[in-house]
Amino acid sequence: MISVRGLLLTIVMAAAIAPAPHAQALDMGIRATPIVIGSSWAVPSNVYGGAREINVWLPPGYADSSKTYPVLYVLDGGQDQDFHHISGIAQLGTIVGTTRDVIVVGVASVDRRNELTLPTEDAELIARYPTQGQSDHFRRFLSEEVQPFINARYRTSGETALMGESLAGLFVVETFLKEPQMFDAYVAVSPSLWWDGGRLARQAGAHLRDHSGDPRTLILTLGDEGEMMQAPMDVLTANLRQYALPNEHWSFTPRPAESHATIYHGAALDAFRQLYAADPQ
Repeated sequence: MISVRGLLLTIVMAAAIAPAPHAQALDMGIRATPIVIGSSWAVPSNVYGGAREINVWLPPGYADSSKTYPVLYVLDGGQDQDFHHISGIAQLGTIVGTTRDVIVVGVASVDRRNELTLPTEDAELIARYPTQGQSDHFRRFLSEEVQPFINARYRTSGETALMGESLAGLFVVETFLKEPQMFDAYVAVSPSLWWDGGRLARQAGAHLRDHSGDPRTLILTLGDEGEMMQAPMDVLTANLRQYALPNEHWSFTPRPAESHATIYHGAALDAFRQLYAADPQ
């Protein structure tokens, strides 16, 4: 009779001798085929003095058509950030026919507090984040380098949107208020309007009074994220109710069942369905 110790030794030796599944596949002549989801570009930037990561997802039928497509620019759009998450939503809508085809452009962040925040006068924030407050530079990068790069290489229709969450949502709101002509639509998920004590939300009315009245869409949403997040959102929406021009279509959707960590997927899906609703058959 084989002892328990002997049986375990036999099993361990057999496992050591037997080829691993990967090795078995190679022995059978099976090779993996890479799954290509999109293209990644290292775009030279004069604004930043070096190459920046830009990722692009194209609708499945892009290569077989001559159509032009709307473009959704996703902040925090690196391959290890939100690019795959948002391009997956675009792919789902294309496959099931619930949304129009759209080109997704992920713009990677390097230093989020440098790139996505407006300057603060808060001494504690300045001490904690000494590179903060250069959102104007990032807007220049988007308008002067990223958008021309995409328009020169892809068949774009001229319809554009900007999407971001958290600090990227703050940047979306700031861009809508200060440079509304940059995009046709703006999606801000859980925007960090608390930054600099909520100053951007308080100044929203002054910015809105300077707008031209051209058609724009602003989609805002917030989960159950506490008073620090909710209070400046209330200030922003009050300013929008009072000062937004008739062609500025805005909405705010509370999502009390979601937290800051869980809100993005459902909010992005809803924004896709609103901005890119499939054409009726």
